[in-house]
Amino acid sequence: MSKKIAVLITDEFEDSEFTSPAEAYTKAGHQVVTIDKKAGVTVTGKQGKAQVKIDKDIDHVNVDDFDALLLPGGHSPDSLRGDDRFVNFTKAFVDAGKPIFAICHGPQLLISANATRGRKMTSVKAIAIDLKNAGADFYDKEVVVDNDKLVTSRTPDDLPAFNRESLRILETV
Repeated sequence: MSKKIAVLITDEFEDSEFTSPAEAYTKAGHQVVTIDKKAGVTVTGKQGKAQVKIDKDIDHVNVDDFDALLLPGGHSPDSLRGDDRFVNFTKAFVDAGKPIFAICHGPQLLISANATRGRKMTSVKAIAIDLKNAGADFYDKEVVVDNDKLVTSRTPDDLPAFNRESLRILETV
């Protein structure tokens, strides 16, 4: 059954950390919906390889309309977490017990949503200390799955494992 995946994304996202999962999800028959401050604009990855048209603005989305959340890395999560609307949207997914897929710097939104304490997680090395300080149980592994609800990975090198585990969880939702 097709699932609807929300993606919080803005300029300077890590190109492959959006394009690879989005392609895998779409190929599996799922729908990917990009969300930023304004719908209809195009955001650019930090490598300059990917451009993404924004489907919805944050003021016109509801967690109930989605089955899962994707948080790609790069500078995008740090930019978005300065805006309470994106933090609250992330927190709503946690509160609803819906799957969240976060790679590289993506967990920064989960840290700001106060949603990492006691969770098994990984991330890019640069924010590992932030996750630990926010109470996460940190593992330096290509993919970490917590309670079949949270999938985290470190870098683009981990995308095959990240996509595999995300797709596995989408099948169970």
